[in-house]
Amino acid sequence: MIDMTKGNPTKVILKFAFPILVGNLFQQLYNIVDTIVVGRFIGKDALAAVGSSFILMNFFSFVIIGLCMGASVVYSYYFGEKNFPRLRKTIFISFVVIGAFTGVLSILTVKYTRPMLILIQTPASILDSSQAYLQIIFGGLIFIFLYNACSALLRSIGDSKTPLFFLVLAALINVILDLIFVIVFDMNVVGVALATIVAQGVSSILCLIYAFVKIPFIRISREDMVFDKKIALMVGKYSFLTSVQQSIMTFGMVCVQGLVNTFGPDTIAAFTAGGKIDSIAYLPVQDFGNAFSTYIAQNKGARDGSRIVKGIKSASSTIVMFCSVVSVVIFFNSRNLMHIFINPSEVNVIKLGIEYLSVISIFYMLIGFLFMFYGFFRGIGALRISVILTIISLGTRVVMAFILSGIPPIGQRGIWWSIPLGWALADITGFFLYRKMKKEGQFSQGVF
Repeated sequence: MIDMTKGNPTKVILKFAFPILVGNLFQQLYNIVDTIVVGRFIGKDALAAVGSSFILMNFFSFVIIGLCMGASVVYSYYFGEKNFPRLRKTIFISFVVIGAFTGVLSILTVKYTRPMLILIQTPASILDSSQAYLQIIFGGLIFIFLYNACSALLRSIGDSKTPLFFLVLAALINVILDLIFVIVFDMNVVGVALATIVAQGVSSILCLIYAFVKIPFIRISREDMVFDKKIALMVGKYSFLTSVQQSIMTFGMVCVQGLVNTFGPDTIAAFTAGGKIDSIAYLPVQDFGNAFSTYIAQNKGARDGSRIVKGIKSASSTIVMFCSVVSVVIFFNSRNLMHIFINPSEVNVIKLGIEYLSVISIFYMLIGFLFMFYGFFRGIGALRISVILTIISLGTRVVMAFILSGIPPIGQRGIWWSIPLGWALADITGFFLYRKMKKEGQFSQGVF
């Protein structure tokens, strides 16, 4: 475990972020394997079905992930205070409440899968495949909750390595089952969904067992199983606001996906493949932002405002250096990267994908700073500001996507350009709000 209230800020943040990055790379790996297997072994219509489904899957997954992330801010704060009795009570309350919510959400999403797909204008040719894929994924939401609840808890107390081990195992299981279910048993998109659910189930259960067996000070006893109104309100506040932030992000993407769907299967497939490449390209800064949130929360609990300022400076330098390199790599290798996901014979799909990457890759630094601001405001306890930044980013993206794509000479390129416009406006807002908080000396004040 890493105590982030001590040591060089750059080193402790990077040391903590690295296992998160590796773990999420493996998570992306089995998402990418799904895409490659579907795109290369089933066809572009199946890829479009999975791509169209992916945004709805993300929306509900991130509702749950947001709840877990919000609770982890409270965990980090109490860990920074070294108040372990309140930490255990917080864990108990959050697991019970968020777990129950997940169960209800799983039932509702399975029941209403088809109406949701119709709502985002999924083409009729891929509607049945999309429904079959999503209903299996929604049936396994409880595994998404268990893994993210346990990994958020472990990371909040400075252990970012353990979740990695279980995620690597899940990725390997998913890859093997993808190949068996799709290539050997010809199960189409149903096989891809089943492989994902089995892999997530194994990962989540093992992570749960480890967390509560191996770490004594978070082990819940009978005395911890009480309803503390004050703690429940704190968990509710932080979980709700973080989930709203995540939901707004994915809801905006759902709106954009609905717009993309109107341009047909080729554009959907290109957007899906380009999005996978994007997710890998800026995954390190996303994970850096999540690690930065833990750093901020722990130092907030320790009342060390000067160390928070040092962390901001360190994070900014790291983002500039990393994103500059990644932008160059993606921009000049977009064609080769598209060939990984799409058969070279699909000339139009590859052309659209290159067009997308050529626009987005230039602006990765903007999303890097946005993730930093998300992490900062979440860790400092100003979750409403994180929500505001998300609304600005996604709201701008959705509005501009509909406006620009509706101009005939621009078409779907307007969707691509709307993305960095949203990032830029949110970054500017985040910078001025950060300066305002710094000037008012809010960094070392109590949160709760």
